Amino acid sequence: MRFKKLLAVSCVAAALQLTTTVNAQELGLDVNYDPAVPTLDELLGYPAGSRISSPDAIQHYFEQIAEKYPSQVKLINYGKTWEGRDLFFVVLSSAQNMQGFEQYQQGIQKLSNADKTSASEAQRLIKSLPASVWLSYGVHGNEISSPEAAMLTAYHLLAATDAKTKSYLDNTLVFIDPMQNPDGRARFVSRYYMTTGIQHSADRNSAEHNEPWPSGRSNHYLFDLNRDWLALTQPEIAGQVDALLENMPLVFVDLHEMGGDTSYYFTPEADPYNPLITPKQRETLWAIGENNGRWFDERGYDYFTREIFDAFYPGYGASWPLYHGSISMTYEMASARGHVFRTKDGEILTYGDGVQRHFVASMSTIESVSQQREKLLANFWNYRKQGIEIGEDSKQRTYLFSGKDDAAAAQKLAGILTRHGVEVRQAQESFSVCGVDYPAGSFWVDSAQPAHYMVRTMLDKSIAMDDDFLEEQERRRANNLPDEIYDVTAWSLPLMFNVDYQTCNRVPNADSQVASRDLIKPGKVVNKDAKVAFIVPWGDMNAGRFLTTAVQAGYTVKRADMAFKHKNGTTYPAGSLILTTAENPDIHAAVEPLAKATGATVYGVDSSWVTEGPSFGSNNTKRVHAPNILMLWDEPVSSLNAGHTRFVIEQQFGYPVTAMRAQNMARADLSHYQVLIVPAVYGDLANSLGDAGKANLTNWVERGGVLITLGNSTQWAVDSELLSSALERVITEDPTGHGKEKRVDGMVFESKAQLMHYITPDSADPYWTSGVLTNLDVDKEHWLSAGVKPNLIGITVGNQIYRPLSIEHGRNIVSYSEDVLASGYLWAENQKQLQYKPYLMWQPRQKGMVISFTQEPTYRAYLDGLNVLLLNAIFGGAAHATPLR
Repeated sequence: MRFKKLLAVSCVAAALQLTTTVNAQELGLDVNYDPAVPTLDELLGYPAGSRISSPDAIQHYFEQIAEKYPSQVKLINYGKTWEGRDLFFVVLSSAQNMQGFEQYQQGIQKLSNADKTSASEAQRLIKSLPASVWLSYGVHGNEISSPEAAMLTAYHLLAATDAKTKSYLDNTLVFIDPMQNPDGRARFVSRYYMTTGIQHSADRNSAEHNEPWPSGRSNHYLFDLNRDWLALTQPEIAGQVDALLENMPLVFVDLHEMGGDTSYYFTPEADPYNPLITPKQRETLWAIGENNGRWFDERGYDYFTREIFDAFYPGYGASWPLYHGSISMTYEMASARGHVFRTKDGEILTYGDGVQRHFVASMSTIESVSQQREKLLANFWNYRKQGIEIGEDSKQRTYLFSGKDDAAAAQKLAGILTRHGVEVRQAQESFSVCGVDYPAGSFWVDSAQPAHYMVRTMLDKSIAMDDDFLEEQERRRANNLPDEIYDVTAWSLPLMFNVDYQTCNRVPNADSQVASRDLIKPGKVVNKDAKVAFIVPWGDMNAGRFLTTAVQAGYTVKRADMAFKHKNGTTYPAGSLILTTAENPDIHAAVEPLAKATGATVYGVDSSWVTEGPSFGSNNTKRVHAPNILMLWDEPVSSLNAGHTRFVIEQQFGYPVTAMRAQNMARADLSHYQVLIVPAVYGDLANSLGDAGKANLTNWVERGGVLITLGNSTQWAVDSELLSSALERVITEDPTGHGKEKRVDGMVFESKAQLMHYITPDSADPYWTSGVLTNLDVDKEHWLSAGVKPNLIGITVGNQIYRPLSIEHGRNIVSYSEDVLASGYLWAENQKQLQYKPYLMWQPRQKGMVISFTQEPTYRAYLDGLNVLLLNAIFGGAAHATPLR
């Protein structure tokens, strides 16, 4: 057999114009490849790195190698994207390991279930199981080089004939997810090649390097998939989590790209570390990073560690596996965002450079895992076992939530936790524990389980940052330096779902069963043969889904503005839905399927007599029509908030949304729509709309439209005089009094603090908040708060603080509490300034109205506790405005 000698990345540089030439001495590789293994060029029709491969091409490559080498490669599908593209990973190892792949899965599950596996059995498994590493590429679709490196890594592992590479496969199962976000990548590739000419441009201002809205970073619903690891709303991440839980890889790497003027980043991470990451895990992260550094040094590649990308927030791909006992990290390569890019230093960065470095980082990590096989397996077992022991001794061992206040949220919380690999139990009988009575159907989570650390990071009210880190941030702020907090500092799922829960140092003694993965429990109908009407109590997502389904099906639905008491003795909350049999003659056949599908509990009544509150025919009981919803789309709208909001309405509420570009507002006939949602913006909305667009929109509101603004688009409503609020500057007790005169009177600084105060601007915005959970108070005397608890939790990000509406202009429906902070770290002056300020405002405008959220209630689609407010705004607002039909 004839062997040919190749560089591991020679196919990257070959046939790529304007790339640097790479030789064997620079790479430090001396590898022979089996010529029988087809190269990427032979399977794709072009050398790797000479073209940015499409999702179809990448899938074709992996399907081909799985078909040609079934003894070494297994391709496994884990779902489909919203646009119908396959989500898959491959497992690649020696033929012997792949023959025993099912035995590996069984063995790693035994190690994972440290509460059921004996120490002797664990030791046997540690001695016998292969190590495992999961390499995930391309979670952001416009971070283009890593999926190409995934193919190169697979080729190298299959074709290299050297003893070192073969030893890696003898010791290690390599999981490769080559393309976490095929929809986003497809968007990038298509748009990129639409802009290219006969030669690729390195100019950062060229069209090649400036993507149109919404860029390829996000998926179909415009989610940053690297922020979806808590809520698991998107199929790309939810499916990957299922696969990770089944295979429990010991090491997980998420390979990214960053700004083109940087170099390469890998572990160890920046401070702060999440305190639930153990010292053993941090030691291993350091060791892997050090080995990466050795490989990069041998090839003369620049890199850095520890300066950015902290390990505090658990909602990234590079963080989530840590809390199951794996070692996980992110790698970041300077991005050419195309074929060539001129850096600020004048150097030319190529697509091939990114592919090469991601390939080298992939291989160095595989080596680390292979060399530490037994240690990694032992650490994984000990982590899971240690979690059980810590949970048993905890004063808050058990987390309990009954769901009495919100059955839909409790069910979803239990389902989400189960999907995270946490064991949740549901009581089959009523019980008491720690002085609290719980009804049958209540849920509890015992933290004395192998997933202890995942339980803690998902359910604890707050995860504390290191005191030294926070002290340093305050020092930096005092010296007019930016803080180093990278992402949100609070993420407790019960708080974000507004689910009341308690903790207890004991486990309930009650008959129970393991909770299901179901996010929605089928609803039921009480008295399905009702003579007069069916009532759906308002206040959770089950009722919300019932409403959206019923009105789309053409049923006549009424909504009570206030609570009412029926003659049967039951009091129904404000917002409750009423479907009379007189107005819906075929409702008896439909009500039970509607209830089961939506999760709602429906009560049939044989009389319309109401003893307290509005009657069925009152003016305080409004007909809910099926409103047509319009959403502002494209620049300057925030693609993330637009995507989050559209997803929540379409996929969680089950209701369609029409998107319209801001530029079309000037001439569009809006009379077809009853509700217009303006997401948060990143640009000048007033300029995009123009005077004609503003006039058209204002006229539409005054004729009966419901305008809903989210986050910082509320500033546009204020500036446009549609909302009689005002944006606040930072509190300044002693203005610095800067003048514009060329000569001024002398002054004396008595301290450095006076100097630091003086150099601050006279007029500044409040200091930016990375993201905290905040306490909110609800005005219950308004239809917009129907069915909502008197106290809520919301997220606060940014630095916009608004003045409350005066009573002659409207109502402040939701406001910040006196005790602002619910979880996270919030600057003291912001806490003081936010007290009692509005979170949700309502202002009537002739026949229509403006409803403004000062924050984003759909942020990352994980604030389920605010969904009823948004339902009220859309459907309650449309019911109370003069219809535009």
